[in-house]
Amino acid sequence: MIAVLGSINLDLIATTPRLPEPGETISGHSFSTAPGGKGANQALAAARAGAVVRMFGCVGNDLMAAPALKELDAAGIDLDSVGHEDESTGIAMILVDDAGENSITVVAGANGMVDEVIAEECVAELEPGDILLLQQEIPLSAVRTALELAADNQITTVLNIAPFDTDEADLCQLADIIVANEHEFSQLIRQTSVTEDLEEVATSWAEMHNKILVLTLGAEGAIAATPEGAIRIEALPITPVDTVGAGDTFCGYLAAALDQRLPLETALTRAGIAATLACLKPGAQPAIPTLQEVTDALRKGSI
Repeated sequence: MIAVLGSINLDLIATTPRLPEPGETISGHSFSTAPGGKGANQALAAARAGAVVRMFGCVGNDLMAAPALKELDAAGIDLDSVGHEDESTGIAMILVDDAGENSITVVAGANGMVDEVIAEECVAELEPGDILLLQQEIPLSAVRTALELAADNQITTVLNIAPFDTDEADLCQLADIIVANEHEFSQLIRQTSVTEDLEEVATSWAEMHNKILVLTLGAEGAIAATPEGAIRIEALPITPVDTVGAGDTFCGYLAAALDQRLPLETALTRAGIAATLACLKPGAQPAIPTLQEVTDALRKGSI
C-alpha cells in the first residue's frame, strides 16, 4: 500500500501566449479549473499506476472541496483520512504559456492544518515494507514527524523536496528516496547551479548520505543516483502542451513501481514515460496517464 501525506488543491488555470513580466498585464487564451495539489496529484498518479492508495490531508468546508477531491474519489483512493477544516480549500493559480512552461502561486488554505497528529495517524496505518510518499506543500513539522516515525517502523519513504525549503534541507537525511529537479538539487547542495558533471555530483551526494537520489531533468530524462552508482534514462522526444503535472506524475508512478517491487531502473523508466505523457495534455490531474497508456508507450518505444 501507498500512503500519501500531502496537499490537496483546486487549480485555477489560465493559458497565455507567454508568461507576463513583473508588473505587466497580458491577455490570456482560456481559463479552467482542475483538481490539483502535489499530494493529490501524486496520489492519483500512483493509483492510475495500479497501486492501492490512501490519502492523508485536509480540505475546507467550502464549495471547492468536492471538485478538489473528485478525481481521487473516482480513482478509488481511500479518502477516509482527509479532514474537512474551517479554512478555504487550498488553491493554485497557474499560468501556462504557449511553450508549455508554467508559473504557479499556491495558497495553502486547509493544507496548513495538516499537523503532527495527522502524520502520526498516517504512519500508524502502514506496515513494514509499505510506501509513504511525501512532498513539501504542507507544514514541514508534519513531514518531519512522518519521516521519523516511518524510519522507526521500517516503512520506505519517498520525499519529493518541492517546494524546496533551505531551512529544512535536513529532511532529506530522514528519507530513503529523495526526488528533486535540477533546480531543487542545486538548492540542496547550496549552489546556484551544478556546473560539474551532474551525474557525478548526484552520485557523490548519494554515496555520502547513503540515500537514493532521483533527479528529474525534463527533456533530458532522469537520473537515479545510489551509493553503488547511477542509472540514467533518456526522455522520449515530444512537443509539450503543459508541463505542470509532469513531476508529480513521475513521483506517483515511481512510488507505485517501487511498491510493486520492480527494479529501480524499471521503476525509473516507467515513471519517465508517464511524466512525458503527462506533458501532452493541459492541467495536472487530467493529464496523468493510465497504466495502459504507459505500457503501450513502453512497448512502442515512442509516443
